[in-house]
Amino acid sequence: MGNELNRELAAIREHVREAVPAEVAGPLVADVERKKDVDPAKFAKVGDVLPDFALPGARGERVSLADLTAEGPAVLVFYRGGWCPYCNLTLRTYQQEVLPGLAASGARLAAISPELPDGSLSTVESNELAFDVLSDVGNVVARSLGITFRPESDVQGAMATLVGDIGARNGTGDWELPHPAVLVAGRDRVIRFVDVHPDYTTRTTPEQILAAVADAR
Repeated sequence: MGNELNRELAAIREHVREAVPAEVAGPLVADVERKKDVDPAKFAKVGDVLPDFALPGARGERVSLADLTAEGPAVLVFYRGGWCPYCNLTLRTYQQEVLPGLAASGARLAAISPELPDGSLSTVESNELAFDVLSDVGNVVARSLGITFRPESDVQGAMATLVGDIGARNGTGDWELPHPAVLVAGRDRVIRFVDVHPDYTTRTTPEQILAAVADAR
């Protein structure tokens, strides 16, 4: 399962290299290479306690960390936005291969991005997702975990050419984004698993998530 996810993500990466004009693809490819050297020291770590939060869901409801951990571990999936093809593929894979395995443990899955709720709703509908998709407008939660960054100006230009103004989609005018990440927190809100991907063309596998949830029960 997990190998298949990363094979499909690699296929998207190769498509970008081959199909997108060089002046657009070049900065994106260089950015992926730079991201491989990001220092993980600032990222949240296993053993950290997550403060409670409450974020708006795709249909206007507010969902708190306390809600997510009420009956079992919480699986928090941070993604860049519904404009990101790597994110959409990953969320669909988690829908198919992670969500069914969570019911027995009482674990709850939530995907979180800085997009406004309207963007979250589009992500839910286009990917037919049955789990919580939440809006961390201003990256308040993601920043508290040390997983945010701002793309370089040339990368912003390339991204804008492909998907438009991400700052506007986020409702803040700011291009701050989270590195894709998965955290698993127990009912005590202690982080039991964290996997951050500065190289956004790779992601946490379903097997890793399900194993982390089993350990967190």
